[in-house]
Amino acid sequence: MGVVIIDGSTIRDFVNDEAAFAKAIDKGFTDLDLNNDGVLSRSELRKAFESLRLIEAHFGVDVAASPEELTRLYDSIFEKFDCDHNGTVDRQEFGNEMRKIMLAIADGLGSSPIQMALDDSDQNLIKQAADLEASKLPA
Repeated sequence: MGVVIIDGSTIRDFVNDEAAFAKAIDKGFTDLDLNNDGVLSRSELRKAFESLRLIEAHFGVDVAASPEELTRLYDSIFEKFDCDHNGTVDRQEFGNEMRKIMLAIADGLGSSPIQMALDDSDQNLIKQAADLEASKLPA
């Protein structure tokens, strides 16, 4: 676990760095593609979003949701990623939607710096954005 101070420009600069963002997306996609078929299935994407603990109220306390509600939520997320509606999410669809999500986070943060505790996982895109920004600072 590490603590970073970021604002919207931290994330926007990461997304706009084509090489860094593409590398992060490629790794994330490969890690999620459990059966290595080159696309993400509904269940593979659901596992990824379940690990993000989207269904939380405050400070890690789970919200009681029925299995039907959870299925509807994860199905709606999948539908946003599956732009061509072919029942799978390819690397390009995944990258495009993750770009939109990251830019929405950047817009939400704006120019006001915040302190954020992040896990040290290499899969954390916000951490990768902070690491990229830190790498550009003079030593």
